[in-house]
Amino acid sequence: MIPLASLAGCSFAPHYQPPVTVAPVAYQEAGPWAPAAPADLSQAGDWWTAFGDRTLDGLEQKIGRDNPTLAGALARYDQATGYLKEARSGLFPHIGVGADIERNRQSDNRPLRGSSQPDYYSADTADGEAGYELDLWGRVRNSVAAGKAETQASADDLADIRLSLEAQLATSYIALRGLDRQSDLLSATVDAFAKADAMTRRRFAGGIATGIETGQSGAELAEAQAQLADVQNARALTQHAIASLVGTPASSFSIASAPVDLTIPVVPIGLPSTLLQRRPDVAAAERRMYAANREIGVAKAAFFPSISLSGQGGFQSAGLPGLFTAPNIFWSVGPSAVLNLFDGGRRRGQLAVTRAAWAQATSNYRGDVLKAFQDVEDGLSQLHHLGDEAAAEDRAVQQASQVEHLSLNRYVKGAVDYLDVVTAQTTALRVRRQAIALDTQRLQASVSLIRAVGGGWQEPASSATAMATPSAAPHS
Repeated sequence: MIPLASLAGCSFAPHYQPPVTVAPVAYQEAGPWAPAAPADLSQAGDWWTAFGDRTLDGLEQKIGRDNPTLAGALARYDQATGYLKEARSGLFPHIGVGADIERNRQSDNRPLRGSSQPDYYSADTADGEAGYELDLWGRVRNSVAAGKAETQASADDLADIRLSLEAQLATSYIALRGLDRQSDLLSATVDAFAKADAMTRRRFAGGIATGIETGQSGAELAEAQAQLADVQNARALTQHAIASLVGTPASSFSIASAPVDLTIPVVPIGLPSTLLQRRPDVAAAERRMYAANREIGVAKAAFFPSISLSGQGGFQSAGLPGLFTAPNIFWSVGPSAVLNLFDGGRRRGQLAVTRAAWAQATSNYRGDVLKAFQDVEDGLSQLHHLGDEAAAEDRAVQQASQVEHLSLNRYVKGAVDYLDVVTAQTTALRVRRQAIALDTQRLQASVSLIRAVGGGWQEPASSATAMATPSAAPHS
């Protein structure tokens, strides 16, 4: 016979072995960075302060207080914590007390009723009971382990949603400030084009310019005005989106237009092998994979008998006087076992469900891991190539500004017609707007990269461009 003590630690959950994911030695787009100390990166932190904007800092602080999406994620975490407490209750005995005070009348035709039995009688009881399920097959322990893993996954979900909302807010705010810069540029352009149009019309009145030239200058002015209106509309929509993110009605929220020079932060990038420790979405997927593994053990335990120890005792009498006396004591104690012999395949179906859930959780984890590496490579690639593109666009702005100035001077002197001026001004406006758009994209790419590496960091003392190894440890 197998001793009960040896069965106490039995568990039918399969050995937990996460799928092996081969991490690259280095990121393809990382560049010539050197590894830094583990303390250089941290899981938490107000990473947005690296952009150097107090308005953005204030808006980000409102995310944690007022965003309804984050509040919903926090409620889901509280739910998972409650389910874990419920599962843990199975590790302890159930103890209860009760009392009954009854007045009864027997039927005259009750079977086997004796002639001496009264028609009316009282039955007063005060008792207590205790029960404990012997977790011989690990059902309760695996349920607790699965509940704990789900709670950890909910905490990781909360962190991931918070980081996602913070990144979304930063991206929207950067877009807003980029639109402010474009609005300032177009406002100045409309003023310049209005002066050029007035000059052309004066020249036309003096017989120097033609009607074609006045039409060209008027069309150029109207097009700039249309572009300005389009940018103002885009800014309004972006401001409305920011209002929703910070939990404020759009009708009562506004951000004053201002010339803001945001700083592109230098993001220290961890080694690929450490990325999976920093990403909350990957951590959540791993915990759900572990929970699915434990649920298989719960389903397997259902094929074995449920064994419980229970006891009951108290006082019972036909009346309250003298209830708590020795003759009125009753008690019962003993084990009980229940084994389901036939259920039409229900338990086998439940086991099949848990195994399929494990396969799904494993696939989800592998997909999240691949997406994590892709996100970092995308962010690094964007910063690299957008930086090159922005440098080239700045040179284009310098050349276009020079051509615009020269063409307008030559037109005033009668050396060229107004078509040359229109071409030069249109080109100059286009490249200036593109330069602003590239600056905005570079800032937003920095946000995407911060989101991809899992959040905040601390600047290393030795080099601000060093690759850093995160200090966070994986779930045990």
